[in-house]
Amino acid sequence: MRKAGLLAFLLTGCMALQAQVKGVKHVILIGMDGLGAYAMQKADNPNMKQLMADGSWSLQARSVLPSSSAVNWASMTMGAGPELHGFTEWGSQKPELPSRELDQYGLFPSVFTLLREQRPSAEVGVIYSWDGIGYLFPKKAVNKDQPCPNDTATTEAAVNYIKAKKPDFLFIHFDQPDGVGHGIGHDIPEYYEQVRKNDILLGQILQAVKDAGMWENSVIVLSSDHGGINKGHGGKTMVEMQIPWVVRGKGIKKNNEIKESIVTYDTAATIAYIFGLKTPRVWTGRPVKEAFAR
Repeated sequence: MRKAGLLAFLLTGCMALQAQVKGVKHVILIGMDGLGAYAMQKADNPNMKQLMADGSWSLQARSVLPSSSAVNWASMTMGAGPELHGFTEWGSQKPELPSRELDQYGLFPSVFTLLREQRPSAEVGVIYSWDGIGYLFPKKAVNKDQPCPNDTATTEAAVNYIKAKKPDFLFIHFDQPDGVGHGIGHDIPEYYEQVRKNDILLGQILQAVKDAGMWENSVIVLSSDHGGINKGHGGKTMVEMQIPWVVRGKGIKKNNEIKESIVTYDTAATIAYIFGLKTPRVWTGRPVKEAFAR
């Protein structure tokens, strides 16, 4: 029995090692709140479009229901939907449903958990504009936990952190264009002007990755929690449900439209795949392998 257990352990380790994308040292996940998939082609957003041209992308990825913030940001990093992690609402600060499993920090297992357990020395950060993000990850599992008052401050903090620490994994959350969507409306000129402004901030982050000497061995992931309609979201229309999913970097196919189905919880599974992390069985997310060069 001991030999069988050892063999299973060794095989599991080999599987994880084989899944790791060769040469990748850094993954940066950039989430833009309320960035509907429809906005990607309509907006003046050259940095986003360049990521698409240089990488793999889908404009048919989907959020989980409801198409709201906390439930989807949790799903994005926890590798499963609300039925399992338990965060079910726009502003969930704790699970409304009991989480199916808990990690050592008392939350549903996330990519942050996996990194801390399997790569204890990893430099991991979360920098965010919406304070609701702070309830959705285990703070003891990260080196950097920085809430910011707005997206400009988030960008400045992220740029400084990237240059100073060269993080293995960094999650950056922008609160726009969701704020404009709620205040004025989605799919209107003011909304697209905000997307343009956020694209400029994205460009500053990408430049920081280059300045830090990380560009050639990094993977950038850009996505969102939901889209929007009129002045809201949370419903079942496709303009609320469809989100952009873009990945660019080492080992990623270029100018490649992904045809396979993507749900936001596949983001965590893809990041785990890149790092070669063993994922818990409770995760339902799967790596988007169509994005990777063979």
